[in-house]
Amino acid sequence: MSQPIADAFLEGTKYQNLGPSDQQRGVEQPPVHSVLRSGQRVALPRPNSFDLGDMTIRKAIEIRRSLRTFADTPLNLEELSYLLWCTQGVKPESTEKFTLRTVPSAGARHAFETVLLINRVDGLKPGLYQFDAAVHGLIQWDSPADVTQQVMAACLDQQTIVHSAVTFIWVAERERMAWRYGERGVRYLFLDAGHVCQNLHLAAESIAAGACAIGAYNDDVLNSLLALDGTDRWVVYLAGVGKR
Repeated sequence: MSQPIADAFLEGTKYQNLGPSDQQRGVEQPPVHSVLRSGQRVALPRPNSFDLGDMTIRKAIEIRRSLRTFADTPLNLEELSYLLWCTQGVKPESTEKFTLRTVPSAGARHAFETVLLINRVDGLKPGLYQFDAAVHGLIQWDSPADVTQQVMAACLDQQTIVHSAVTFIWVAERERMAWRYGERGVRYLFLDAGHVCQNLHLAAESIAAGACAIGAYNDDVLNSLLALDGTDRWVVYLAGVGKR
């Protein structure tokens, strides 16, 4: 099978074809957190107080299914806080130079920022928010009234966006990963996104909810909607979540 673009990417990012990374050249590392846009801060409940009852990891794996339609029941703030902790929660051992989180990441780079499209979460106005993992809180963005429709259109009219209580939108921070791994780091961004989304799937099952991962979208339209340049920062993955 000949796929010139894919073949060139795989060949170009083999270790033997890479030059030295910024880390190897002594360049100062980029920040481990990024605020993409200013806005009103919203506090979240601490996730360590959330009670899962008798849910086990085995049970969550056994019952996991991709859901594309959801009940009208909203999530509450405690549930949202728990889902955010499961996907990008920062552990106490973290420092200014690196963070340890609830998901694995190549070289502990954790090169994502999480944007949320809120439709139905108790205590939150619908619209776009950024999760600030450093303080486990939200930043509310100014959003157009039809932002859900705009995101859905950018995602090729997938109705999951409209039906979900919240859609997780993961933004890749290319420089944060490339600092250590150079161009091969792009591979690791996609791998790491899978780790994050799988945690979301299992965490959603544990709160009587479900998730559906979304990989089909118009990159340029969605990046533009979120004011991302599409080169240093771009949308790498999405997932809708809602109650069963």
